[in-house]
Amino acid sequence: MSSEDHSADVAIIGAGPAGLTAAYLLSKRGYKVSVIEKDPRYVGGISRTVEHEGFRFDIGGHRFFSKAKEVVDLWNEILPDDFIQRPRMSRIYYEGKFYSYPLRAFEALGNLGIWRSTLCMASFAKAKVFPNRNVRSFQDWVVNAFGFKLFSIFFKTYTEKVWGMPCDEMSADWAAQRIKGLSLWGAVTDGLKRSLGLNKRPNDGMATKTLLETFRYPRLGPGMMWETARDKINATGSKVIMAHKLKGLSTDAHGRWNVEATGPDGAVMTINAEHVISSAPMRELANLLVPQPGTLGQANDLKYRDFLTVALMIKSDDLFPDNWIYIHDSKVKVGRVQNFRSWSPEMVPDPSIACVGLEYFCFEGDGLWSAPDAELIELAKKEMAILGLCRAEDVVGGAVVRQEKAYPVYDDSYAENVLKMRTELEATYPTLHMIGRNGMHRYNNQDHAMMTAMLTVRNIEAGGRIYDIWAVNEDAEYHESGDEGEQAALASVRQVPTRVASAA
Repeated sequence: MSSEDHSADVAIIGAGPAGLTAAYLLSKRGYKVSVIEKDPRYVGGISRTVEHEGFRFDIGGHRFFSKAKEVVDLWNEILPDDFIQRPRMSRIYYEGKFYSYPLRAFEALGNLGIWRSTLCMASFAKAKVFPNRNVRSFQDWVVNAFGFKLFSIFFKTYTEKVWGMPCDEMSADWAAQRIKGLSLWGAVTDGLKRSLGLNKRPNDGMATKTLLETFRYPRLGPGMMWETARDKINATGSKVIMAHKLKGLSTDAHGRWNVEATGPDGAVMTINAEHVISSAPMRELANLLVPQPGTLGQANDLKYRDFLTVALMIKSDDLFPDNWIYIHDSKVKVGRVQNFRSWSPEMVPDPSIACVGLEYFCFEGDGLWSAPDAELIELAKKEMAILGLCRAEDVVGGAVVRQEKAYPVYDDSYAENVLKMRTELEATYPTLHMIGRNGMHRYNNQDHAMMTAMLTVRNIEAGGRIYDIWAVNEDAEYHESGDEGEQAALASVRQVPTRVASAA
């Protein structure tokens, strides 16, 4: 791909789901689009599929489910013949035993034993009779709802691994939003029905999305979707330019954008464009804008949780049937184990070799993130053996993939910081559009990121911000805001944990 200076109608920063959705739709409508992506090989961002010696693996699991018909229709348009329907199976690992998820009552009772099960129910009863009247933290809320024993078994360890902070420092608001509608009695009765074979009706996913019993998935992983989108974009004459990192962006005397990107040889390419769509992290965008915005301090205060996957190739036809296993055990650092053959058999080319992905949550620069690949592979082998999932000597290969800025951190000040920066940039630059998870510092799923791109395309076509992309959320329809300007399109916002107000 040529990296010469050129003009475009729209320059897009980042070739993840949001950026490529915008590029695909705009190029279909006749716009000339240039997308810059810093990765030299892969598109899709956190939804990419990495290939290593013929094995394909995801950066986390990505089920293709959405309540937004427009999103589903676009998936089908890009990949009309390559979706497969896969059974959903996941379990929880705790103290050497596996628990079906959703729970099966008799299995759970058998694993916990009579004494611990009794303690769980007694702890639950105590919480109901003597609830904490001053609920401040995630721990307070969950203990009130389920009792301390069940909190310690099924909530504490995994939650702390993912978010990197103690449960008693996380805001209770997140627990109330994330676990709403779940009751111990409901879980027990549902588990009893499942255990007795009385629950015959498949869950359609509308009541509780996590309980979907099947899901759609591209046969070669989610990266297949975004690799195909890239190829379709390039076929229109627009460009997806790989291995180019954003260096700076500014407006000229005519109000058009000059987007500078550094290529692999150090040469700087400039794209002159009428509009810029940015899925780059808000912090990065603010630092590269010329002149720098007045809200640069707020942007630099935004924080992120990072993530790495250690893929292991293991001599075995299959290790376990699950798509993934949640690791609720403090003896190991791994938070979740993916089984890529269960996602799609085509992800694993050798039937005698299993491929799993151990997911570790970390902060960029900490011990896990900075450890050499060989050390991380050895850690993963050791932890698989501790969990009883394989023998270390059966591992025949491994690879490490690091994903920076995987999760935006919702600390005490993030909402104010995002609002101030967004307000300034939208007022100053009507042709600058921020989309996607990192572009909006919003914990969007893949389909939500895509919808922010879809609405932004409509805004560009309309010549104004008639759709409020900041209202996009998982649980409602998407509506035009109408003549009155930015009216909320959706009812609520998907949350991630924040620290309690008084936490240090």
